[in-house]
Amino acid sequence: MSYRRLFLAIAAAAAVVLSAPFVSQIRFWIRATFPGHFVIVVGGLIAVAVAAALVAAFLRIRDRRVPRYTAIAAAVLIAAAYSAAIATDNAQANAVERFHFVEYGLVTFLFYRAWRPLGDASVLVLPILAGLIVGTLEEWFQWFLPVRVGEMRDVFLNLAAIVCGLLFSTGVDPPEGFGGAWRAGSLRRVGWLGAAVILGFAAFLDSVHLGHAIVDPVAGTFTSRYTVDELDAHARDRAVRWSAAPPVVRSLSREDQYLSEGILHVQERNRLWDAGDASGAWHENLILETYYEPVLGTTYPAANGSPHRWPEAHRDAAAAQARLSAPPYVSCADGGFIRTWPGSLLWSLAVALAAAALAAGYLLDRRQRPARVPIR
Repeated sequence: MSYRRLFLAIAAAAAVVLSAPFVSQIRFWIRATFPGHFVIVVGGLIAVAVAAALVAAFLRIRDRRVPRYTAIAAAVLIAAAYSAAIATDNAQANAVERFHFVEYGLVTFLFYRAWRPLGDASVLVLPILAGLIVGTLEEWFQWFLPVRVGEMRDVFLNLAAIVCGLLFSTGVDPPEGFGGAWRAGSLRRVGWLGAAVILGFAAFLDSVHLGHAIVDPVAGTFTSRYTVDELDAHARDRAVRWSAAPPVVRSLSREDQYLSEGILHVQERNRLWDAGDASGAWHENLILETYYEPVLGTTYPAANGSPHRWPEAHRDAAAAQARLSAPPYVSCADGGFIRTWPGSLLWSLAVALAAAALAAGYLLDRRQRPARVPIR
């Protein structure tokens, strides 16, 4: 194992995670400098990076051309297929997601190069686990930042990019061969990193995706990261603070998740109203008035827009058109982002799997070690 290369890989991984607050500023700069050409600019950068990587790879390949070219072609095809499969109607978001294949391909390549001298199957396992830790940390960090989105879906996007990066890496610089037994310490490393992946992903799910089902007999049912009492406390707190100074969202500040939840209900209310679903819009507005009242007085995300609160005439018209939902109204404002899984079950599974990974790593590693010959 090359400690110098491992340090370089860790430094690159840290740069990917810690650059998250500044990526938004770079995107804003691209949109301002090249208005209407964001997709072309980002797509061009991706194309240049991929082309440079392919040229460098082809110049390096001197032997075993068929399997090495096959690995590189598989990396490109998987990346293209996965990108097409998860593509949305938002071309800018698609371009940003494709950039993940560039940054995580590079991170995986650096970790692969660091562990390549181990000479066993851990050369293929360790870079995937290390990349998953980096990808989870980045998405977790992004969840705390305004304008950035950190979610489980993007962790799996990062995993796809990591697999493509590993295929590309093996094509560029194939392992020396890892037949036979694992080397001493390799299985322990896999166990430790595997446990870190499991516990880190569980912590990510707990803080980002787990929440509560709020059942209101009048407004309906919706999901929130907060309990009813916590929503009430947040509402009272924001009413005081925002009356003195309205919320200002900056890319280098901490995201207000209470505000973000309220905005999702505002967007869902407006979408339902525009779609002609007055009853759904009425229920969403009741959720806002009951649990997110301070949000209705804000103008975010519009810079100079009007507050989100319906004017009295609009509210009266909606009330007149609305009908009681049967069955009771269930909000889809969060789009399934918040899960109501029991946290105790999540952590029980995570701890059990992490412990199993550690135990398996130690026990299997001991079996790989040669038996000591007694001294006579």
